[in-house]
Amino acid sequence: MRPYGVFVGIVMLIATPAAARTLEGAPVKVEAPAGAVEGRARDGVEAFAGIRYVRAPIGDLRWRAPQPEPRWAGVRPAASFGADCPQVRIPGDLTPSDQPMSEDCLFLNLWQPAGAKRLPVMVWIHGGGFVAGSSSSPVLDGANLARRGVVVVSFNYRLGRFGFFAHPALSAEAGGKPPVDYAFLDMIVALKWVRANVAAFGGDPNRVTIFGESAGGAAVNFLMASPEAQGLFAQAVVESGANRLGYARTTEDRPGHISAEKAGLAFAKAAGLPDTADVAALRALPSDAVLGQLSMFDTQADRFAGPTVDGQIVVADPIDRFTARAVPALPYMVGSNGGELSQESFAPLMIAAIEKYSPPAALAELKRAWGDPLPLALIDPYFFGEAVRGHARIMAARGTPAWQYRFDYVAKGDRAKRAHANHASEIAYVFGNLPASATPTDRAVARAMGDYWTNFAKTGDPNGAGLTRWPAAGAGDAMLFVDAAGFAARHDDDPRLDSITRALALQPR
Repeated sequence: MRPYGVFVGIVMLIATPAAARTLEGAPVKVEAPAGAVEGRARDGVEAFAGIRYVRAPIGDLRWRAPQPEPRWAGVRPAASFGADCPQVRIPGDLTPSDQPMSEDCLFLNLWQPAGAKRLPVMVWIHGGGFVAGSSSSPVLDGANLARRGVVVVSFNYRLGRFGFFAHPALSAEAGGKPPVDYAFLDMIVALKWVRANVAAFGGDPNRVTIFGESAGGAAVNFLMASPEAQGLFAQAVVESGANRLGYARTTEDRPGHISAEKAGLAFAKAAGLPDTADVAALRALPSDAVLGQLSMFDTQADRFAGPTVDGQIVVADPIDRFTARAVPALPYMVGSNGGELSQESFAPLMIAAIEKYSPPAALAELKRAWGDPLPLALIDPYFFGEAVRGHARIMAARGTPAWQYRFDYVAKGDRAKRAHANHASEIAYVFGNLPASATPTDRAVARAMGDYWTNFAKTGDPNGAGLTRWPAAGAGDAMLFVDAAGFAARHDDDPRLDSITRALALQPR
């Protein structure tokens, strides 16, 4: 079973749409190696939006590795966010955006404290199941994090079939070794842009922390596992994105799915092209045809491969690389939320998926520990919590600093609707962008979350003055719990997690 496919196929989050965004404030200019940009300064933060970090991946550059943007002359405006990449919007997304959409979407945003010099850098990778999402959401505004003494960067990357695509014609064009994972190439090039330019914005290119949620958290692990990304960051944070089952496709057929090339051929046929279509015909397809209504609710498993082991950027599924200790031994923070998906209306479908795709021995293992029928309470530890523990154990066993958390704080105004923190709900607390209805207690939790995250970016240790001590992962699976009672250091001692570990070991890969 590809759990990420199950997840992205049925997840629905709860929020309201946002307006298209333009920065406000006094003009401020920075001369960077890439060129001069003019953003806006407001309340002690200088912000820059819509900076092009590579050439537009359109026309002949569709389904090619990102091409460097030549240094530009003059001063480019950087006060308006760029277009979102083509996608089907997620109804009720917790990080919403209503920017115009275009294939010309590879833009970067940056926030720096006024007068910043050699500050640590936090680079955010947005979620959305690799088929949706944006860096332009007001929830992801980096100003409040920047005020804590860091430089914050976010960026868009190609989504869906624009970001992950294989086809025999592209393989022939590339001499048999096409990139396939264009989205990860975008991320790597964005990180290279940061390394080359962030000093001009007051950041330290040697102290970069990558952090992301859901697919963005999964992307952090893909980057950890990619030889092409090594040296571009010094620390990593994975929020609700760890995965222990593995979900990267391969370039060959394997049990349970067709190859990435066959998925590409099936898509081309559905788009009206013959199997013999050349690259010119593929690149001539309209954007709407390439999008093809691919979404979180229609993952088109027969026509969309998603992340693929291409032997170049993705040399193996991340969990295999982590298990083999083939990832850098750097400070690592990983966690999940208390009620990721178990409280949603589609939760019974997830239990049905576990039962359908689990081998008999794995299913029997789960039922011995959790009961028969399997309860909805299994969903969150099965898809999220056990993976957090597993990754933290791997990193801690290497002697590298590792920290795990479980966020289960529900805003006071939402407690009548849900008992546990749902998927992506921690993001607003980390970024410090709570709604106007937030209570003083809600805001106190957000302040502490922001402190932990920025402390980690500054020192590789989330602890600091005035905060509940967060123990490093290791003996007893120590972790930080966040809920209505506040912050507490505890051990994740639920013995049923061991049954999930055993069941996952029995899953086909």
